[in-house]
Amino acid sequence: AADIPCLAYRSSWRNPRIEWKFQKGSSLVLFYYGGELTEPYKNRVQFSPTTIHFNTVTREDTGKYICEVVGDGSQIAKSEVNLIVQGAAAPEPPSLLVP
Repeated sequence: AADIPCLAYRSSWRNPRIEWKFQKGSSLVLFYYGGELTEPYKNRVQFSPTTIHFNTVTREDTGKYICEVVGDGSQIAKSEVNLIVQGAAAPEPPSLLVP
Protein backbone atom coordinates (compact mmCIF):
# COMPACT_ATOMS: atom_id res chain seq x y z
CA ALA A 1 0.00 0.00 0.00
CA ALA A 2 1.10 3.59 -0.49
CA ASP A 3 -0.15 7.04 0.48
CA ILE A 4 0.64 9.97 -1.77
CA PRO A 5 0.01 13.40 -0.28
CA CYS A 6 -1.51 16.31 -2.18
CA LEU A 7 0.67 19.07 -0.78
CA ALA A 8 -1.07 21.63 -2.98
CA TYR A 9 -4.40 21.28 -1.18
CA ARG A 10 -5.54 24.47 0.56
CA SER A 11 -8.35 24.06 3.04
CA SER A 12 -8.97 27.82 2.95
CA TRP A 13 -10.05 27.71 -0.71
CA ARG A 14 -13.74 27.36 -1.34
CA ASN A 15 -14.75 24.29 -3.36
CA PRO A 16 -11.30 23.55 -4.69
CA ARG A 17 -11.26 21.26 -7.72
CA ILE A 18 -8.64 18.55 -7.46
CA GLU A 19 -7.10 16.63 -10.31
CA TRP A 20 -4.51 13.89 -10.12
CA LYS A 21 -2.22 12.97 -12.98
CA PHE A 22 0.31 10.20 -13.29
CA GLN A 23 3.34 10.79 -15.46
CA LYS A 24 5.56 7.98 -16.66
CA GLY A 25 8.11 8.92 -19.27
CA SER A 26 6.24 10.96 -21.82
CA SER A 27 2.80 9.55 -21.09
CA LEU A 28 0.39 11.39 -18.81
CA VAL A 29 -2.67 9.70 -17.34
CA LEU A 30 -5.47 11.68 -15.74
CA PHE A 31 -6.75 9.41 -13.00
CA TYR A 32 -8.79 11.63 -10.73
CA TYR A 33 -10.92 14.11 -12.60
CA GLY A 34 -14.31 15.72 -12.13
CA GLY A 35 -14.70 14.12 -8.72
CA GLU A 36 -14.22 10.61 -10.09
CA LEU A 37 -11.43 8.08 -10.14
CA THR A 38 -10.91 6.72 -13.63
CA GLU A 39 -10.37 3.10 -14.62
CA PRO A 40 -8.07 1.21 -13.84
CA TYR A 41 -7.56 3.11 -10.56
CA LYS A 42 -11.16 3.00 -9.41
CA ASN A 43 -10.91 -0.32 -7.60
CA ARG A 44 -7.58 0.12 -5.90
CA VAL A 45 -7.29 3.78 -4.92
CA GLN A 46 -9.09 5.74 -2.21
CA PHE A 47 -9.28 9.47 -2.69
CA SER A 48 -9.33 12.16 -0.05
CA PRO A 49 -8.63 15.87 -0.65
CA THR A 50 -5.21 15.64 1.00
CA THR A 51 -4.07 12.13 0.07
CA ILE A 52 -4.60 9.30 -2.32
CA HIS A 53 -4.25 5.83 -0.88
CA PHE A 54 -3.27 2.88 -3.05
CA ASN A 55 -4.43 -0.47 -1.67
CA THR A 56 -1.77 -2.20 -3.74
CA VAL A 57 1.18 -0.91 -5.72
CA THR A 58 3.24 -2.63 -8.37
CA ARG A 59 6.35 -1.64 -10.28
CA GLU A 60 4.00 -0.25 -12.93
CA ASP A 61 3.00 2.47 -10.45
CA THR A 62 6.52 3.88 -10.34
CA GLY A 63 6.43 7.41 -11.70
CA LYS A 64 5.47 10.97 -10.93
CA TYR A 65 2.13 11.82 -9.33
CA ILE A 66 0.94 15.35 -9.91
CA CYS A 67 -1.81 16.89 -7.81
CA GLU A 68 -3.37 20.03 -9.22
CA VAL A 69 -5.79 22.10 -7.16
CA VAL A 70 -7.87 24.86 -8.70
CA GLY A 71 -9.69 27.33 -6.47
CA ASP A 72 -12.87 29.11 -7.53
CA GLY A 73 -10.97 32.37 -7.78
CA SER A 74 -8.89 30.60 -10.45
CA GLN A 75 -5.99 30.15 -8.06
CA ILE A 76 -3.88 27.13 -9.01
CA ALA A 77 -1.56 25.10 -6.81
CA LYS A 78 0.38 22.07 -7.87
CA SER A 79 2.46 19.46 -6.09
CA GLU A 80 4.43 16.49 -7.35
CA VAL A 81 5.53 13.30 -5.69
CA ASN A 82 7.82 10.70 -7.20
CA LEU A 83 6.87 7.17 -6.27
CA ILE A 84 9.42 4.42 -6.69
CA VAL A 85 8.15 0.90 -6.18
CA GLN A 86 10.98 -1.51 -5.52
CA GLY A 87 10.09 -4.86 -7.00
CA ALA A 88 10.52 -7.71 -4.59
CA ALA A 89 13.21 -9.86 -6.09
CA ALA A 90 12.51 -13.55 -5.63
CA PRO A 91 15.36 -15.24 -3.84
CA GLU A 92 17.22 -17.72 -5.99
CA PRO A 93 16.51 -21.31 -5.16
CA PRO A 94 19.50 -23.02 -3.58
CA SER A 95 21.44 -25.01 -6.11
CA LEU A 96 22.04 -28.63 -5.31
CA LEU A 97 25.38 -30.13 -6.34
CA VAL A 98 25.27 -33.85 -6.78
CA PRO A 99 28.69 -35.40 -7.27
